[in-house]
Amino acid sequence: MSKMTIEQLNIIKDKFVRNIEQRQIHQEASYQGKFQVLVCASTGCISNKSLLVLERFVKKVKEIGLQDQVDVVQTGCHGLCEMGPVVIVYPQGAFYAKVTVADVDKIVEQHLKNNQIVKEKLFWESFQNDQLVPLNQTGFYKKQIRIALRNSGLINPERIEEYIATDGYQALWKVLNMSREDVIKIVKDSGLRGRGGGGFPTGTKWDLASKAVGKKKYVCCNGDEGDPGAFMDRSILEADPHSIIEAMSIAAYAIGADEGYIYVRAEYPVAVKRLEIAIKQAKKIGLLGQNIFGKNFNFKLTIRLGSGAFVCGEETALMTSVEGNRGEPRPRPPYPANQGLYKCPTILNNVETYANIPPIINKGAAWFSAIGTAKSKGTKVFALGGKIKNTGLIEVPMGITLKEIIYEIGGGILDNGKFKAAQTGGPSGGCIPSELIDTPIDYDNLIAIGSMMGSGGLIVMDASSCMVDICKFYMEFCADESCGKCVPCRIGNKRLLEMLTDITEGRGKAGDIERLETLCQHIKATSLCGLGQTAPNPILSTMRYFRSEYDAHVLEHRCPAGVCSKLLQFRIISDICKKCSLCARVCPVKAISGEVGKTPYVIDQSKCIKCGACIGACKFKAIERN
Repeated sequence: MSKMTIEQLNIIKDKFVRNIEQRQIHQEASYQGKFQVLVCASTGCISNKSLLVLERFVKKVKEIGLQDQVDVVQTGCHGLCEMGPVVIVYPQGAFYAKVTVADVDKIVEQHLKNNQIVKEKLFWESFQNDQLVPLNQTGFYKKQIRIALRNSGLINPERIEEYIATDGYQALWKVLNMSREDVIKIVKDSGLRGRGGGGFPTGTKWDLASKAVGKKKYVCCNGDEGDPGAFMDRSILEADPHSIIEAMSIAAYAIGADEGYIYVRAEYPVAVKRLEIAIKQAKKIGLLGQNIFGKNFNFKLTIRLGSGAFVCGEETALMTSVEGNRGEPRPRPPYPANQGLYKCPTILNNVETYANIPPIINKGAAWFSAIGTAKSKGTKVFALGGKIKNTGLIEVPMGITLKEIIYEIGGGILDNGKFKAAQTGGPSGGCIPSELIDTPIDYDNLIAIGSMMGSGGLIVMDASSCMVDICKFYMEFCADESCGKCVPCRIGNKRLLEMLTDITEGRGKAGDIERLETLCQHIKATSLCGLGQTAPNPILSTMRYFRSEYDAHVLEHRCPAGVCSKLLQFRIISDICKKCSLCARVCPVKAISGEVGKTPYVIDQSKCIKCGACIGACKFKAIERN
């Protein structure tokens, strides 16, 4: 193992920095210099065969002898997942969307060889008035501030040299020449709060662990990310694994630890592979191991694979799992800062929290704290999904409104529908109704309106969504993921699910809504860990803002959104019916009767199974569903 010095680090940086700089330039199409072809190789694009696209680019560039004029680079997520596989060609900044293997030859021949943009493959926002628009000026990107995602889509995550070229490991060198107290003060002064959901001040957590007494201390990273629809941490690990290694090393120095664990769910094979590569590279050049940078600082880092248990997102359950036991939470106090992993002082932050640490050290606490709101500093990464045009990964300043995210970054509701609600915080969060769309997004504002930041899932819903059914979905998840250690969560969540199931299947009765609310409050007050304490949040928030939907389900046995199939009724409108019998012919249970050409057809509600086949068969829109 070689020992890295700051001089050697800067030599590597100087050698590769020009390549990185060329990937951030926007010039006219007449540019004659070297091309940088960035191919997204994150999980989303890989699922759409981006690795085959990458392979074809490399092969085609070599076939026509352009390998000295073109660098083909695999990167992490560019954010606009809806448009994947994504290929960006610099220095023009041409954003090619939904690129297939069949498209590659044309892009190489036309763009890379003859310097002519392949207009028909460009993302529409990036090409307007017959000109390329810089990506940071498009609707999707212009309001984003990329700190945690600073290298995502920019560098090859499997090359440590490229991370070093973006000031990688400079922050570690800097802190190793500072006192531990000064490092913690920078993190405190930055105002960084935990991005895993709770929002606890990061510097305070580090300070508590640094003052705790123990023969050994540990640093842990939560990369488990169990929320449905969340992929923020996975994307950072896939795109920029060295940023997490560097940040954990800084944290270890700050609290006096010499060993750390990255806990990653086994369902993230690309993230795990790139972490393994990054750890091996860092060890090889002496950025992990003994006497790092020639200082009296040692740090060993190990990956632990999780089995997909949602409860292991809770810090004590995660540590129990790292120790090799069944993932179950422990009572607190004692808190992990005093007695955590192997009963030693331990800090645990999630991936996104750590990703902010190196730039905070490099640029200063004042720089970071100038972004965001008074009590919520910096940015937040969200996985934007649901009924929205531009789904993907975004990083926005704290304090941005939900409206800005949905209509400017997200491009509006899918099929020009009407916005109904947004779910933040996953199963632990709540639903924000349309009347609160101008709410600034930060920790305190979300809690005040009955939701929470959570790890960063943001699901957008339109008028076709049933809020009671949405709650049933999340409750199915929470009931299934309960570890079973405490009665309120193990039994209470099942009772909530049973009540919601009855309500959505027409068995609701007067008083059910009140009983549902009472049980929610008991579960919140008495559960052992955050899973049970927050599981009722979606129910409570939807009852607060969408009470009329619950009333319709219980009192009228009707689903206003037309989602709950057992509450639906199909009716043939006699004035529109053409008496053609098409609907009767497709009905699988013979619930439709009438005489061809003589009488309008009718549906026997006692026989109807609500399959919807009749609606599909009717050419005259004579059948309504309500």
